[in-house]
Amino acid sequence: MKIDVKKTAKLANLALTPSEEETLESQLNGILSYVEKIDSLDVSEIIPTSQVTGLENVTFNDSFSDESLTQEQALSGSTNTHNGMFKVKAVIES
Repeated sequence: MKIDVKKTAKLANLALTPSEEETLESQLNGILSYVEKIDSLDVSEIIPTSQVTGLENVTFNDSFSDESLTQEQALSGSTNTHNGMFKVKAVIES
């Protein structure tokens, strides 16, 4: 398999010099060659693994308690509200 760098650059809207095209073609084809070597390995006896370091995600369980603010308490410090919500300036201009 060979990469068509000119076509790929056009699809990605990249302007490449002939020197860059040549360099990228060599590098990308080298990567594909390496992937083909890996693809040819027999891994049928290998157990699939997604994490090898033993680390685990640390998560925080969200919970609500009696200490949660009511809507009125949350809005009490604001000078600009509308229909029970904070009113802010638009962040997206049309």
